[in-house]
Amino acid sequence: MIHQDKEVKSTKNKAKPSCCCSHDEPVHSENDGHDHEGHDHEHNMEGSWFKLFLPSIISFVLLLIGIGFDNYFPQDWFTGYVRIAWYAIAYLPVGLPVIREAYESIVKGDIFSEFFLMCIATIGAFAIGEYPEGVAVMLFYTIGETFQGMAVNRAKSSIKSLLDQRPDEVHILENNVAIKVKAKDVQIGAIIQLKAGEKLALDGELLSDSASFNTAALTGESKPDTKKKGETVLAGMINGNTIAEVKVTTAYSDSKLSKILELVQNATTKKAPAELFIRKFAKIYTPIVVYLAIAICLLPMLFVDNYVFTDWLYRALVFLVISCPCALVISIPLGYFGGIGAASRNGILFKGSNFLDSISTIQNVVVDKTGTMTEGVFKVQEVIIKPEFDKDEILKLVNALENRSTHPVATAIHNHIGPIDSSVELKEIEEISGHGLKAIHNGKELFVGNFKLLDKFSISYDIDPSSIVYTTIAIAYEGKFAGYLTIADEIKADAKETVSKLKSLGFCLIVPLNPKIISSH
Repeated sequence: MIHQDKEVKSTKNKAKPSCCCSHDEPVHSENDGHDHEGHDHEHNMEGSWFKLFLPSIISFVLLLIGIGFDNYFPQDWFTGYVRIAWYAIAYLPVGLPVIREAYESIVKGDIFSEFFLMCIATIGAFAIGEYPEGVAVMLFYTIGETFQGMAVNRAKSSIKSLLDQRPDEVHILENNVAIKVKAKDVQIGAIIQLKAGEKLALDGELLSDSASFNTAALTGESKPDTKKKGETVLAGMINGNTIAEVKVTTAYSDSKLSKILELVQNATTKKAPAELFIRKFAKIYTPIVVYLAIAICLLPMLFVDNYVFTDWLYRALVFLVISCPCALVISIPLGYFGGIGAASRNGILFKGSNFLDSISTIQNVVVDKTGTMTEGVFKVQEVIIKPEFDKDEILKLVNALENRSTHPVATAIHNHIGPIDSSVELKEIEEISGHGLKAIHNGKELFVGNFKLLDKFSISYDIDPSSIVYTTIAIAYEGKFAGYLTIADEIKADAKETVSKLKSLGFCLIVPLNPKIISSH
């Protein structure tokens, strides 16, 4: 989910695709209304709180001292240009960034932005001699902007921590020697050596004959995926039980996981109806506020006998500050973005703010079984060995043979049976793709795999494999069917409670199941 930007840049004209919920919808123009999102609220949020609020602290301290000189302990020297300069210095730390934003908005054709209004109001306050008020208005506005930026930054950090868990360093092979380097510095064409249990940092092509990967970070599917030589593997996948070699085909910043992170962080393209309305409304509302302020200042001279320009200008400026659409325009997009960030902290990704609205109308909930309702970890459920075979001996042979495999099922079997018996000697071990394993023990053939393996070698069995609900590992020895093991996931401890809560809220819960599981019930 994804890297914090070191610089604050306008995203107004950037296309911001998105990730995670439903079908794509037409993208609305970024200029549908007054665009507050053209102004990124991150404000370089990396760093200490003190550094973040330092401009506001400087302005606040100077403002308090100035007010003190004005009202509580007057100073003879604090008059005229000295007083003006004092408040001007207090204004600059918080005012200059807003003036710059207003200028950039005007250059882009967005004249009536909240930055422009704040500049008019505060500079106008200086023009009529209300220096403390000019500084105070800009100070409070800047503090509000900073807090908003922090909220956006926290939301983006939550999304990043959820999605982007790639390692910062990788081992690349140079002259058959593994060298640790920064992942972002790895060049296309380099060969990564991926140890068992390591997470892949860049997209690439598998060079090893085969390897099993946990793809849950990308697909949500906890069942490991076995890849063959030449197949594509993606950043975020976790290697299984063997060392694998991967040829890098994509730069670090261009990996699929980076794209997913970028799409979700920039999920603001998918606007909710409320956001689209407020943007269009602000485009009309803001100019009206400016013209009304001008009218408040000038029209009274036509019908007020004791008209004083500075008094009515002051009232017009107050009206501008009160009517500034910033809170209105910010609150709705920021609320949606905060919702997306809060959801990400709970492991939920939304493609855009329109889906936050859509979720309130949901009636049916479709839940994946593996890794959602279940733990996503395979365990042996049953061990059925025919009476004519020595159960302990057969399991020792199965354990020894499966130890040669990297498949998660083999791990489940090993965890169930225990340590490998080193006295077991297997010869001519062969992995038959899509079927299982074959070996020779004391001159006798041992088969461990699915029932297709037994069919392939014409070994008969007296059970119906389709009647077995779970994943089945068939065993044959000395040319005879010896029995089978069943492998299955375990239901999560809180699954029952979750289902009950969803039903109590009126949702219809749908869990797609294996047809064999349905028929067995």
